[in-house]
Amino acid sequence: MTSPDMPPPLAPSLPRVLGPWLAGAIVVGTVIGTGVFKKGRNVAEEVPEFGLAMSVWVLGGVLALLGSFALAEVAIRLPRAGGNYVFLREAYGRPFAFLWGWVDLGINRMASIAALAAMFTESLHVALQQATHTPDEVIGFWPRQLVTVAVIFVCAVVNCRGTLVGAGMQMFLTVLKVGSIVGLAVLPFLILAFSPTTEPKPTTAHMTPAWPSDWGAVNWAGYGAAIVAVLWAYHGWQNIGPMAEEVKNPHRNLPLALIGGVFVLIALYVSANAAYYSAIPRDEMKNLADTPVATEFCLRLLGPVGGMIASLIVMTSAFGALNGNVLVGPRLLYAMGDDGMAPRWLTALHPRYRTPVVATMLLAGWSCLMVILVSLLNLGKSTFDTLTDYVIFGAVIFETLGVASVFVLRVKMRDQTPTLPYRCIGYPVVPALYVLIMGLVLANMILGKQWFESLVGLSYISVGVLVYVLLFRRRRSSPSLAST
Repeated sequence: MTSPDMPPPLAPSLPRVLGPWLAGAIVVGTVIGTGVFKKGRNVAEEVPEFGLAMSVWVLGGVLALLGSFALAEVAIRLPRAGGNYVFLREAYGRPFAFLWGWVDLGINRMASIAALAAMFTESLHVALQQATHTPDEVIGFWPRQLVTVAVIFVCAVVNCRGTLVGAGMQMFLTVLKVGSIVGLAVLPFLILAFSPTTEPKPTTAHMTPAWPSDWGAVNWAGYGAAIVAVLWAYHGWQNIGPMAEEVKNPHRNLPLALIGGVFVLIALYVSANAAYYSAIPRDEMKNLADTPVATEFCLRLLGPVGGMIASLIVMTSAFGALNGNVLVGPRLLYAMGDDGMAPRWLTALHPRYRTPVVATMLLAGWSCLMVILVSLLNLGKSTFDTLTDYVIFGAVIFETLGVASVFVLRVKMRDQTPTLPYRCIGYPVVPALYVLIMGLVLANMILGKQWFESLVGLSYISVGVLVYVLLFRRRRSSPSLAST
């Protein structure tokens, strides 16, 4: 809601073209990357009982659900491009908004894009090796890097051709990913029904013990570490926020996409990981090194062809998450340009397709440059994951502040509250519980194994504070939407 004397946004508005299904596909499609295929090993390593292991996946999803209940209200109050950037600006001020942009765009988003593209190329290479039955390189190192760059460029071009085009491709890829995970979940039943002679057979014997015989002896510190691992598999559920300006009927469709999308993720993650235990005993699962749990699962039930199928599934999943990040990421650049926190030309829209074409190509170009630089250093694709780990601490801080902004905005925008068609379920307990748990997660990172990454993340944020003070401290603040 804006007052009559408030100037309109400087940038041309983005068209509202996304319905609930496309918005939901952005939520689900950008979250499902590799976590559901790999993090089962981390959970098995820390939690010996099947029932407790499954509860980890449920609780991780419940935490995302608590956050989605609160963020849905924030998003319909401020359905503007930029998502968390706008939420933080209106709740806490421009410095917090700038620091979120500094953290998300500085390394996290483009490192994620580069990592997902590299993952796609490596999965394609493994699939080709399995198809040709050769352990040798089918595609050389540098040709693989060129394929990685080309994949990023293709996603950027597609998303420049129209929000509906990019979201349509996201819907198609999300359907493939969801279908693949459902296929993994029902594979043991299909094997037992149509190929009962398969060895080893899927069995529920690996699912015992289901619960601890002595609850007092449970390693709760390990259980907490398993939850932290699973949280990364759910990370990204907030990605519909930056697209809020392009969602039709946002008061209805944003809550549907956010909350419905998280429910879908919980169902997929729990069912797939339960299926893994039918073929892989926990003691063997926890010792898997570089092989994803899903790949080992398919190899055991389907033989060599299963390895190729698993590689294709991971490849599709990585490409879908890549496309989602290329679609969502430029909206933050667009919002920062509109707010004077980045060059004004980042708000330029394509004259025909009405997409932030300059922001999209800049983000894609920076990600491609990172692929080349890391390749020149010859550090391997794991470098991308390492870079992302260094800033995930900051990402968790500002994303949690985004959820907590529901408390501030209820006060600042109190006149709007009675007319909202959706308000946070269980307020104030639900958002408070989310903030409390994420605070414990951050404390665990600082005091636990990720203390060095947390220190680097805090240092990076400190540099961002210095940059803000030097460049923007004396600038006049833009009008606040929440104060009108």
